[in-house]
Amino acid sequence: MLEIFLKTLPFFAVIGLGYGAGRTKFFTEEATAYLTKFVFYFALSAMIFQFTATLQIADVLDWTFVTAYLSASTVVYLLAAFVARFRGLSLAEGAFEAQCAVIGNVGFLGIPMLALLMGQAAVAPIILMLAVDLIVFGSLIVILVTGSGGRLSPAVLGTVTMGLLKNPMIVSIVLGFAWSGFKLPMPDVGREFLTLLGAAATPGALFAIGASLASKSAERASVALWLSFAKLILHPAAVAVSALLIFPVEPYAAGVMIAAAALPVAGNVFILAQHYRVAPQRVSAAILFSTAISVVTVAVAIAWVETF
Repeated sequence: MLEIFLKTLPFFAVIGLGYGAGRTKFFTEEATAYLTKFVFYFALSAMIFQFTATLQIADVLDWTFVTAYLSASTVVYLLAAFVARFRGLSLAEGAFEAQCAVIGNVGFLGIPMLALLMGQAAVAPIILMLAVDLIVFGSLIVILVTGSGGRLSPAVLGTVTMGLLKNPMIVSIVLGFAWSGFKLPMPDVGREFLTLLGAAATPGALFAIGASLASKSAERASVALWLSFAKLILHPAAVAVSALLIFPVEPYAAGVMIAAAALPVAGNVFILAQHYRVAPQRVSAAILFSTAISVVTVAVAIAWVETF
């Protein structure tokens, strides 16, 4: 356990460095926004493309894996939504709390950290989880929030579709598999370019996470703690039951799924909450609390899954 904690510590140390730079205003919110954009559109996309371009989609796509992850996430999503409704919150607020309970920082934190700690083979199952998060839950939040305001129309589905088509992670996954599927050669200069650009993804993403946390609010601590518990404990626990007992997944892939499910709340949930003006402070606090607590819980999850 201590060995795993020490291995994860450098990742969170870079997040802490970014947080310090943001809190002292050495790194402004505008600078953080541009760094995040660079990582999102260029560095991380290069990393994902380089990996998927070496794989066949048939070797990655595992419907048992998808079913196990989607089923577990749906249970936790519905539980968080029910708790929100029980507290008298609106459908839109409940949808965002449910989103906090199941959408982890898989792209910015999961891919670089788990690929280094659990091996490059971890990227394939993480990409499947990322696809489910973006396609299913990313679409669902837009539909629920828009529908709760009585504005649901066919145009909303078009907006959802265009959002997916413009997402650089989706684009890099599709292009990578297309490159592999057509058996296109990768010239040395292209490989070196992608390696160089992709190498910036890990430190850039971690620093950007920390710098963005500097502007997050710590209000609504009780709700933030509940959502952190749902994301860091309930979600990986439900995934473990689903992947190990109900829909048995190959042990290594199951371990990656559980470890990725233990990641803290993703920053893009706050971006959506801010865009729709629905509970942004609550989501902000959930991201801040869950990221701080995950310094310990992620190490515990990785240490446990490595036992099998």
